[in-house]
Amino acid sequence: MDFPTTLFAGKRFAILGLGRNGLPVARALRGMGAETMLWDDGAAARTAAEAEGFTVRPLMEAGEPLPDALILSPGIPHNLPAPHAVAARATAAGVPILSDAELLFKAVRAADSAARFVGITGTNGKSTTTALLAHILSTAGLPVAAGGNLGIAALSLPLLPDSGIYVLEMSSYMLERIATLRFCAAAMLNLSPDHLDRHGDMAGYARVKRAIFARQTAADVAVIGVDDSLSAAMADELDSGPARVIRVSGVEVQTLPPSLPGAHNAQNAAAARALAESLGIDAATIDRGIASFPGLAHRQTLVATRDGVAFINDSKATNADAAARALGCYDRLVWIAGGIAKSGGIDSLAEFFPRIAQAELIGRDAALLAETLARHKVPHRIAGTLEDAVPAAHAAARRLGVRTVLLSPACASFDQFTGFEARGDRFAALAAALDQPGATAGRAA
Repeated sequence: MDFPTTLFAGKRFAILGLGRNGLPVARALRGMGAETMLWDDGAAARTAAEAEGFTVRPLMEAGEPLPDALILSPGIPHNLPAPHAVAARATAAGVPILSDAELLFKAVRAADSAARFVGITGTNGKSTTTALLAHILSTAGLPVAAGGNLGIAALSLPLLPDSGIYVLEMSSYMLERIATLRFCAAAMLNLSPDHLDRHGDMAGYARVKRAIFARQTAADVAVIGVDDSLSAAMADELDSGPARVIRVSGVEVQTLPPSLPGAHNAQNAAAARALAESLGIDAATIDRGIASFPGLAHRQTLVATRDGVAFINDSKATNADAAARALGCYDRLVWIAGGIAKSGGIDSLAEFFPRIAQAELIGRDAALLAETLARHKVPHRIAGTLEDAVPAAHAAARRLGVRTVLLSPACASFDQFTGFEARGDRFAALAAALDQPGATAGRAA
């Protein structure tokens, strides 16, 4: 179903940031009849938007009529570490700064649909749990649309009927920009240090994550993973209601398919099960959905096998805690890591270092990771790029008798790639090309 073309007629929206989120949002708003004004600090993005007929001009200029809201791409700060100049002008003028998930909620209700909203957040596991729940609901035959931080911009999702369910992956960046969005079922999976530059400290980060339960009623459900102390404390705080709290853990006994490896996925599956049950899905259907789940790209995905060596793409692991979940699945491996390190680097991964036969380090903070590995006497080499690291990792695996090469970077990707997806795709292409004529053998470390 399409949204009515006059749904937002007479509304004016300013959109800052025209990448994977901003431009799709602009298209959706234009399709609903809204007036849009766009800007991006990059000339190429502005040119691309102008080619689609959008009005591209500096936003929140003096003398210009104020928009009904400013929509910021998630990566653009409006508060910490320093607000973008446009965001600062919007705040000073009292213009709401919203995420497109908030606009989706407004649009659905304005279109007179009673479709339900489910939100999923946490430091790690959000994408897998979102996709798994959507798969279970689809298995049950329900109209479902999944997106948000997972791939599809929220406002690009279709209009669902009253029986439909939106499953939204909600990052902390999105949660700090919602105002009326209410989730009838919401999950907070886990908390570990991440994005502290945006939220100040762990208390600020936890506070933003807790916003996923805002505006819930006694008819709603709050699912919380309790395998870490911060999340367990949040569950205790929310016990007073109004929503019913359901605690889940990775130690729950269940049978999982190969697409959901590791104890962390046991918690993800438990959360998806609890959410599905709260939405009225029977146990047998949930079991079928979990068993048939195909998994997600860039999450411990086997992308090639060369000379008996499996190449595993876990590019989605953009922090140390996420990388720990992958490292814990293999007894012996060659590890490819690096990029833009998060707070704390990889010190927290020390318990997994004995499993690493060789590390190939890439990206801006390779030297920082190398210092940590050197202190723990982990064999390593600064490769710099994936083009160097992949064949070198292959050579090291063959030499050392290791059967797994794991890309689980523990770092953000934006120093060398447009995102973790591009990083994972490049890794997969390089691994696939290892047996092709002209492929380099890599240098032994």
